[in-house]
Amino acid sequence: MASSEDQNKRRKPNILISGTPGTGKTTTSVALAEATQLRHINVGELAKEKNLHDGWDDQFDSYVINEDLVCDELEDAMEEGGNIVDYHGSDFFPERWFDRVVVLQTDNSVLFDRLSKRGYPETKIKNNIECEIFQVLLEEAKENYPEDIVVALRSDSIEDMSRNVATLTEWLRNWQPVS
Repeated sequence: MASSEDQNKRRKPNILISGTPGTGKTTTSVALAEATQLRHINVGELAKEKNLHDGWDDQFDSYVINEDLVCDELEDAMEEGGNIVDYHGSDFFPERWFDRVVVLQTDNSVLFDRLSKRGYPETKIKNNIECEIFQVLLEEAKENYPEDIVVALRSDSIEDMSRNVATLTEWLRNWQPVS
């Protein structure tokens, strides 16, 4: 949880939306940003745009994020508050940055279809499905943040995503910085 000193600097909370690729992180983050006027930060896109990576990984068909560079780039914005950070992992971000950590979860058959439509190679699909089965990202979030700020939300359908945006918008309405 953010320390009271960090929260006093922030008038708006920071939310991390994480989950296995294909669970709807970006779709949910964009919709939540529109509903709440918070700033959406897609870490993968930011890393690509600002060269905050250590090159391309052919095996996983993605950039290798340089976690230190990403954290340095985000530090000021995170201290200011009012951010929705969209990234599959959660373990390298400072605990103090987030007031809510959301892990989106999707049924394996739905996830398989979404990743197949993206044209992911079979090995990448298998890796991501296994990650979802074993709840790797939920466990990672629970290990790195206070349990009371971590929530798992179902993300199988448009209705689920809409409900998640409504739930998080309501949470935001009730959020108060620690005095």
